[in-house]
Amino acid sequence: MDKKAMYKISYGLFVITTHKEDLDNGCITNTVAQVTSEPNQISVTINKTNFTHDLIMETGQFTASIISQEADFELFKHFGFQSGRSVNKFANFNDCQRSDNGDLYITKGTNAYISAEVVQKIDLGTHTLFIGKVSDMKVLSEVASATYDYYQGHIKPKKVGTTPTGKTIWRCRICGYEYVGEELPADFICPWCKHPASDFEKVTVSTEEAPKPAAKSSEKTIWRCPVCGYEYEGEELPEGFVCPLCSVPGEEFEKVN
Repeated sequence: MDKKAMYKISYGLFVITTHKEDLDNGCITNTVAQVTSEPNQISVTINKTNFTHDLIMETGQFTASIISQEADFELFKHFGFQSGRSVNKFANFNDCQRSDNGDLYITKGTNAYISAEVVQKIDLGTHTLFIGKVSDMKVLSEVASATYDYYQGHIKPKKVGTTPTGKTIWRCRICGYEYVGEELPADFICPWCKHPASDFEKVTVSTEEAPKPAAKSSEKTIWRCPVCGYEYEGEELPEGFVCPLCSVPGEEFEKVN
């Protein structure tokens, strides 16, 4: 059975938001779909490990902001690479407004939003499928929606750094994170986008195939991100520096030379 056939399905990309009292949260998903037109209903599938999942379970409502081709990688990092259990994602986020149901919708890098009241929940094991009756919706822009394929080719940054030679690499198909090891643990969760091991693909890099590192001046000091391989040149990392690709703090960088 060729699992890659699943990747031929066209997916849109969305920021799913909800709120409870004075708490707002959101996450990235590619699972929104219209299920009926009369009544107008949509569905969304959310991983149970996401804080947004818990809030939807409690409040019975959600809003889907449809990501457009104008979106940049910062939007995906902000709502996809950190957890609402430990970070208030809307604390310093201004590109949003309140919909009629009280949820925040995203106004930058999106082309529409749809709010819904949950009418049915289906337990799928690791995920819950929420079916909601549309209560509010609005077009924000005529810019085309960003598909998952568009994200991979035009929004997600290309990998920076070098791949270890002669190693087996497991690469996340969602965000590009790479795990080095002969076997990927069955319960492994991507540290960037929180997708499971089933969304990783095996990539074996031989010594001959491995990219050669760019020549560096011996007078330069290189600081390398241990997660994505981003390199910063300078005698010292600036105070408060974070990786521009994956947001790892500067104190975790490794001094190369």
